[in-house]
Amino acid sequence: MADFNKVLTPGDYQKGELNVVIEIPTGSNHKIEWDREHACFMLDRVEPMAFAKPCNYGFIPQTLDEDGDELDVLMITDQPLTTGIWMKAKILGVMKFVDGGEVDDKIICVPADDRNNGDAYQSLKDLPAQTLKQIEFHFNHYKDLKEAGTTEVKAFEDVESAKKVIAASIERYLDIHPELTAKNAVKDTADKIKEAIKEL
Repeated sequence: MADFNKVLTPGDYQKGELNVVIEIPTGSNHKIEWDREHACFMLDRVEPMAFAKPCNYGFIPQTLDEDGDELDVLMITDQPLTTGIWMKAKILGVMKFVDGGEVDDKIICVPADDRNNGDAYQSLKDLPAQTLKQIEFHFNHYKDLKEAGTTEVKAFEDVESAKKVIAASIERYLDIHPELTAKNAVKDTADKIKEAIKEL
């Protein structure tokens, strides 16, 4: 299996696009997590079926959230996605979230190319209100049987707020992987040269 943090970048988040790796399919009560040390997926625990995930759950490669893990993504699709796939995603917003006193924000996304609904979702306002209510309820209560009151959804915020969360998470990752800063700079320069050549 590929080490996603080595073969994928976060994507062009400033243009509203991300690379996302799926860990948990919609409807699963299996808490599957990416294990950075071994570069593979692991089953961390089995949750009660009452708290099966209301949407697909994944992460953005080459990011670190304030809790020390990759920045999480809630991926909205009509059908469950498969653990281990990666995809290009469109940013809709961010769910500001606290888990056990730690910031654990979740970026809300949809597939970048969804021809089934004609790319109808462009912002959080386009999602059904019930979808956000179910997500909010799930994350406010999914640890209640273990220790009630340890999680709290603070707010749902827009794309610009999401981009700030993503930028901070990329910066944290680059702080511990400075070699990527130079590598990315070279790639950015090469991409600009390619674009300039196309325009000639």
